[in-house]
Amino acid sequence: MAYEFFIGLRYLRAKRKQAFISVNTFISVAGVFLGVAALIIVLSVMNGFEIELRDKILGINSHIVLMEYSGGMENPERVMEELKTIDGIVASTPFIYGQAMMKNEGRAVGAILRGMSTETSADVINLGKIIEGDIGYLSGRGNDAGLPGVVIGKELAQNLGLVLFDTVEIVLPMGISTPMGVVPKIKKFSVVGIFESGSYEYDSSLAFVSLEDCKQFLDMHDEVTGIEIKVTDIFSANKIAKAIEEKLGYPYWARSWMVMNKNLFSALKLERRVMFIILSLVVLVAAFNIITTLIMTVMEKAKDIAILKSMGATGRGIMKIFMIEGIVIGAIGTVLGCITGITVALNLAWLSRSIEDLFHFKILPKGVYYLNDIPSQINCQDVIVIVIAALLLSFLAAIYPSWRASKLDPAEALRYE
Repeated sequence: MAYEFFIGLRYLRAKRKQAFISVNTFISVAGVFLGVAALIIVLSVMNGFEIELRDKILGINSHIVLMEYSGGMENPERVMEELKTIDGIVASTPFIYGQAMMKNEGRAVGAILRGMSTETSADVINLGKIIEGDIGYLSGRGNDAGLPGVVIGKELAQNLGLVLFDTVEIVLPMGISTPMGVVPKIKKFSVVGIFESGSYEYDSSLAFVSLEDCKQFLDMHDEVTGIEIKVTDIFSANKIAKAIEEKLGYPYWARSWMVMNKNLFSALKLERRVMFIILSLVVLVAAFNIITTLIMTVMEKAKDIAILKSMGATGRGIMKIFMIEGIVIGAIGTVLGCITGITVALNLAWLSRSIEDLFHFKILPKGVYYLNDIPSQINCQDVIVIVIAALLLSFLAAIYPSWRASKLDPAEALRYE
């Protein structure tokens, strides 16, 4: 072992033999440890929330939406056949979008009416958990009420006081012309299914009917609003959307899920960056602790440094001693923080449940967050960046005290000894 490394490790210990490590060194290691662990845990939780939100959005929505500039789309079957020739597309289904009002026993709630194909929609979208009924009832199977069927969200059913196979009135705001003037168009539907997507926004506003029933109700004849598309790689949706526009040309336009939810995911990324910067301050404070520890060590070991220089040690060798000490402090804290952060992030769901059982309170109330556990997803790139940043700060923190030690004059240090 080189003498610089041996002495650098020796200076980490306290003077007294009963103490394994000095208090200052322990505080410096603990600072780096807490900063690295907190960064890994918090960024993993934020990654988990982002993935959870993305899965909910892409569950009930498609990866790409294809529409026409003119409004309605005629002959969607021909367009769907052309889409099959484009690489990366898994499935497609026509849809109809409209706004309406739902009424039941004096209660009225605004809703988004979506017509869906009972044959192909299951290949593209997923409504989540069907609590009651069956999505197949929209096509008439199992629906004995003699009315067209509608599948609504759990929150919408509660707001209107509806249960399975209840009758609900759907009102169109545009209305129809009669000798008495313009009156709203009203039609009765039977609730043939209740779903829970895990998102309050969707569960409280969406109502699905079959494509044919929706065409008749909205007087769309053979038109649809557009086509929903599912792709193999969700992160290639933008590229595939451009390929669709190039293939079909005007008047078709395609929008990916990333474009349609750009503001939301941009806000999440900004929040992640801000949290990374804020928590990095913990590691920065730990770096200042390393500087303080090394300066105090240099002052305490001035006599030792003078003796080493008198014995022939160079300024570079003295600087290396304290650089090694600072880097070892940072490395120990980083390794311990990395192990702890990854362990906690991987077992966060179990830890949250244990805390809830022990203290009898919900960390994430399901009625507010629609989550059973705290989501957590470790990103290897985040861990690598955190480790490099912590080691770099530790290295930079050791430079100034080490340089001061290398410039110590042996004559001055031993003058009064």
